[in-house]
Amino acid sequence: MFTLFSFAPGKAYGPTAPSNKSSVTKSSFSIYQKLDLAAKGLSYQAFEVAYTGMQALYEAGKIQNNQLLTIVDFSLPSTQKRLFVIDVIKGALLFNTYVAHGKNSGKLMATRFSNRPNSYESSLGFYATANTYRGKHGFALRLNGLEPDINDNALNRGIVMHAANYVNEQFIRMQGYLGRSEGCPALPPKVTSAIISTIKEGSCLFIYSSNQQYLAQSTLAQPLPDSLVQNPEVNDANSF
Repeated sequence: MFTLFSFAPGKAYGPTAPSNKSSVTKSSFSIYQKLDLAAKGLSYQAFEVAYTGMQALYEAGKIQNNQLLTIVDFSLPSTQKRLFVIDVIKGALLFNTYVAHGKNSGKLMATRFSNRPNSYESSLGFYATANTYRGKHGFALRLNGLEPDINDNALNRGIVMHAANYVNEQFIRMQGYLGRSEGCPALPPKVTSAIISTIKEGSCLFIYSSNQQYLAQSTLAQPLPDSLVQNPEVNDANSF
C-alpha cells in the first residue's frame, strides 16, 4: 500500500526535465556503461531518471553541484549495496554501499513512503544536500527535499544522512534484512564521514523506487519511453 501523497491533479511543481531528452539519454547511458552499473545492481531506469532530474535542478538553480550524483535505489532489497555516489563529469563511482530505509517502509524491501512527520517511512524523490552538524548520531548531513508534497517535509521531519550501527553485513546475516531507521537514509559508520564530506552543500541526492504513483506524479522523475530504454543510443533524427 502506498501511503504518501495528496497531490493536486494537474498542478505543476518546480523545474521540468530538459527538453532534449535524446541528447541527455546518450550522455547518461555512456556513463552508465562505463561504470558497469548494471553489474552492481543499479537499473538504467533509476540512473537515467536521476541524471536527467539532476540536470534540470542544476539549470533551475536548485542545486549548485552538477558533478556529484547520489542515488539511493529502493527498488533493490536492503541486503544489496544500493547507495551509489557518482562523479558524472569524471565518470567515476566514488562509493557503493548499504543504506537503510524507514522501519515502517517495509523489512527487506521498501514499499511504503511518506512525507508525514512521525510516519517512520522513507520519502522518495530529489533532495539537495545541505549543511553538516553533530547530533545524537554523530556527524550528519541535512537534506532539503525539493519535491512539494513528496519530500519537502524532510527538514521538519529531521530526515538526515547519518551513521547507524545496524547498517552492516552482520545484521543482515542475523535478520535476513538490514536494520531500519526512522526514515533517514542511514549508512555504515565506517564510510559515513567520507560520504557526507564528499556530497555535502549543494549536490543532488535522488531516492528512487519503481513505485508508479511517485513516477507518475513527480515532474522531475519522468521515466523514458520504452523505445529509449531499449535503445538509449537512439539518434536525434526526429528532434528539432
